[in-house]
Amino acid sequence: MTNKTASAPAEGLETDRAGHEATVLPIIAAIALCHMLNDLMQSLIPAIYPILKTELALTFGQIGLITFVFQGIASILQPMVGLYTDRRPLPYSLVFGMGSTLAGLVLLSLAHSFYHVLVAVALIGLGSAVFHPESSRVARLAAGKRPGFAQSFFQVGGNAGSALGPLLAAFIVVPFGQSSVAWFAVVALVGMSVLGLVGRWYGSVGLARMTAARGRARSSTVPRRVVVFAIAVLIALTFSKFVYMAMYSSYYTFYLMDRFDLSVANAQLCLFLFLAAVAVGTIIGGPIGDRIGRKRVIWVSILGVAPLSLLIPYVGLWPNVILSALAGMILASAFPAIIVYAQDLMPSKMGLVAGLFFGLAFGMGALGAAGIGMIADATSIEHVFWLASFLPLIGLLAVFLPDVRRE
Repeated sequence: MTNKTASAPAEGLETDRAGHEATVLPIIAAIALCHMLNDLMQSLIPAIYPILKTELALTFGQIGLITFVFQGIASILQPMVGLYTDRRPLPYSLVFGMGSTLAGLVLLSLAHSFYHVLVAVALIGLGSAVFHPESSRVARLAAGKRPGFAQSFFQVGGNAGSALGPLLAAFIVVPFGQSSVAWFAVVALVGMSVLGLVGRWYGSVGLARMTAARGRARSSTVPRRVVVFAIAVLIALTFSKFVYMAMYSSYYTFYLMDRFDLSVANAQLCLFLFLAAVAVGTIIGGPIGDRIGRKRVIWVSILGVAPLSLLIPYVGLWPNVILSALAGMILASAFPAIIVYAQDLMPSKMGLVAGLFFGLAFGMGALGAAGIGMIADATSIEHVFWLASFLPLIGLLAVFLPDVRRE
């Protein structure tokens, strides 16, 4: 009788632990869908630039300032939002973030001056700043024992949205003009509805999982100085990844046209192959990290690109396209692993970690593209691709990352 009584609490603890470790696929799918909708709406901003330039008589400098305001707000505010919600969880903040994007889209469709456009993109940037750290946290809380899978699934939703946005803009915004941007408010309303259901789960189940994660965090044996050093290494690896990726997404078509005399259409097709490979790498990186460990994936995905990137400037057209696609796929597998690895280092600050690295992704991509463009103007586009081929060597820093595989 005594043994049965003594075992009851233990059984209850095991049941509770099993509940916290279960993977909630519907929530992960819902947050990935909303990531697709969110990034789809954000990608309308650069897609509408030609229309805004003509309708509002904007200069290229003003176009650059629009990008700076949108990406700057999204980049700077994300860590702040993550840090705040780590301390004071707001289950329905995702609905607010999508609502801010909705307001920005409507204002953008009605904007009749440059300053109205700046306010509109600032609202969309605010929506992004709220969405990314909080949705990444929800993906982690719903992941159970499969955080890499959840992070990859979540991120590939964003990749799909970024790809669909310009396509929809070409068929809707370009033929029907600036006012048609308001039609995408329907997309935002769908996202808000889904996020309302996610917020209900977050408030009832997710918060309990977060409390349990914080309890486990108190027993963490990773010294603070090691955590700080590891985060610094991860930031350097993130810099390597996103500057290299920005070079391809912004300038690969120009490189192919200049070096191999390709037509615009054929160069765009090669860019599509590269971006498709990036999507594949994003979705496989997390699950592989769940099996073999995040550090190994980071090591292989950053440094493993180096032999390919160093070879690319010296090969012919089709080897160039194939090696570039392979490099994009391998490199893209790093980011889900980096996010989960950093959250393993700082399990009580999931929002801050997600906000920091998604913010860095925005900021480094924008600054990298601008810097690469300036170097290309001063030298040549081929010289830029040769110079950037050495970036993946920064992956050597991964050897200094500690092992933090959590049970």
